[in-house]
Amino acid sequence: MSVAEPEPTLRELLRRRDLRLRLALPEAELDPEALDRTIRWVHGSDLADPTPFLADDLILLTTGTQFVSGGAGAAEDPAPYVEYVARLDARGVRGLGFGTEVVRDGIPPALVDACRAVRMPLFEVPYRTPFIAVARANAEAIAAQAYARRSWALSAQRALSLAALRAGGVESTLVELGRQLGTWAGLFDASGTVTREHAGPLEPETAAALREEVAGMLRRGARAGAAVRIGGTDFTVQTLGRGGHLRGAVALAAGGLDHEARGVVTAAVATIGLALEQQESVERARRALHRGIAQLLVAGQGALAGRTLRETGMALPAEPVLVAVAALPAPARAAWEWVDARSAEARGALFAGGVEDGILLIVPAGARDLLDEFAARVGTRVGVSAPTRYAAMAEAVVAARVARERGTEPVTHFGELIDRGILPALAGPGPRAAAAALLGPLRAHDARTGSDLTRTVRGWLDAECSHERAARELGVHRHTVRARLAQAETLLGRDLSSFAVRAELWTAFALDASPSHAGP
Repeated sequence: MSVAEPEPTLRELLRRRDLRLRLALPEAELDPEALDRTIRWVHGSDLADPTPFLADDLILLTTGTQFVSGGAGAAEDPAPYVEYVARLDARGVRGLGFGTEVVRDGIPPALVDACRAVRMPLFEVPYRTPFIAVARANAEAIAAQAYARRSWALSAQRALSLAALRAGGVESTLVELGRQLGTWAGLFDASGTVTREHAGPLEPETAAALREEVAGMLRRGARAGAAVRIGGTDFTVQTLGRGGHLRGAVALAAGGLDHEARGVVTAAVATIGLALEQQESVERARRALHRGIAQLLVAGQGALAGRTLRETGMALPAEPVLVAVAALPAPARAAWEWVDARSAEARGALFAGGVEDGILLIVPAGARDLLDEFAARVGTRVGVSAPTRYAAMAEAVVAARVARERGTEPVTHFGELIDRGILPALAGPGPRAAAAALLGPLRAHDARTGSDLTRTVRGWLDAECSHERAARELGVHRHTVRARLAQAETLLGRDLSSFAVRAELWTAFALDASPSHAGP
């Protein structure tokens, strides 16, 4: 944010050879920034107390007439000088110029001592330098700086316009904004997460506090700008998008921006906001296309899906792939924003499309970390198939759905689920209802007559269909076991000598007692 013209300061006035100004106090006896503070005006007055008529950020010029009005002896009394300088210092005067050879030769020593006491810059204005020349020199410096600032603002806005036309216009515009202002710049998405930043990351504590501030502004849903101070750093924050439909925010590690800098920020925010709105329209069309592609894949039309994508300049991830199905949280914007950002970065290594029960994700078999990141960022559960090919897509989708429904972790892989046995994959309201229906006649008979057919059949199956072992476990005679099994066959209408029937009953008992009966 540099400009070619120097700041209008006392130091710059002292450097002007044509003015021939001379500092009356060594710089070491002044405040460190005394000569470099901005001077907004130069005013001349010989009043004993001019402070009611002075403006801020001003240098006062005087000939000293007020100090001799009481007679020659008064000029040597330090009290009037001390009181005079004290009034100027309290008013915030940034320097005092004394015009010599008008009323007296040189600067009164008492005035030098009074200025030294409060560390106020004091300089000599020689007789041949009119006060108006000093005022005009400062006014010219102010005008030159204003012109330089306006020129910089126009140049910066042109640079922002060119950046917006590049590939990745949003990021290019943000980087250019940070470069023009010479500071950190960050772009936040609608959830308050930094998606792009210029000039490196912030300190973790500062970044976390800024994220909370931005997230709070976005939750309120109204267009707003704010200046916040975090850990000694000033930040300027501006939301993006329409009220009630905010797209995110831009934050800058800068505060106290002048008119020109605020204009540049406004132009950048408008450019980024427009680009995001245009991106959203494009992304909606792309999501509609991907939804259709996902439906083709689920229907087993992998070849047609791949051909359709290629005709639009896109492609499915290379086989073998992992197929994932995830539930979409409400609202789903964060999920789709993550997909949009990662799809652009992954360059063909991620496909995502909407399906009836959420979102279908396809990644290369070696990119499990993408699915882990999705689950963590979006806060949802993801089921993942084993590595597969597009020809087996329909089966992979079923496996992914089972893994999502049966899994207890944010990301559950079907292979890991099967490693724990097939029953967890089978458990669910439908299978459990079927199991309860199959065992219903036994339980109804037990409830009606007080018999023990259900426990007997289960014990017999657990005893590997051995009548003697079952009798010992149940504490009854083996003939009792045989009689109960015969009665169970009649009630069930099934032949217990059949392996298939035995397997079916064992599965029903296992599902009925499954600890996962509470469902996902």
